[in-house]
Amino acid sequence: MTEQGRERERGPRVPFGVAEVSGPSMVPTLHHGDQLLVHYGAPLKPGQVAVLRHPLQQDLLIVKRLVERRDGGWWVLGDNGAAEAVDSRAFGPVPEDLVLGRVRARYRGMRPGRQRSAGVVLSWLVSAVRPVFADRSVSRRLRAR
Repeated sequence: MTEQGRERERGPRVPFGVAEVSGPSMVPTLHHGDQLLVHYGAPLKPGQVAVLRHPLQQDLLIVKRLVERRDGGWWVLGDNGAAEAVDSRAFGPVPEDLVLGRVRARYRGMRPGRQRSAGVVLSWLVSAVRPVFADRSVSRRLRAR
């Protein structure tokens, strides 16, 4: 079968997708329940937030910040230092082929139990969809620890 035929058989490659955050490891950048716009195959740089396959349980997708490239792949950490270490401190560098894509934006739904006053709704509308930027200082800060 030709390459083009195989590509048609697999279906078109979609460069963007949606993922959902589960757990507190990326607080304050991302919260449990946030929806993420993921750019699959995007070029990656230190400081960016990415979706990747867990190196020890590859059917599980995780969201972490890329700290730096090391021998063996990317060193990744969660933004919440107080959360349990489910990042490179536990499993080491993540091979390049397990890093699926860069997080471009997040959509934060209304939190349950919050008041629905006009001010709260307006605040939510302004902050519900935000780009997720690379924190350029994160690499230097985390390496210094």
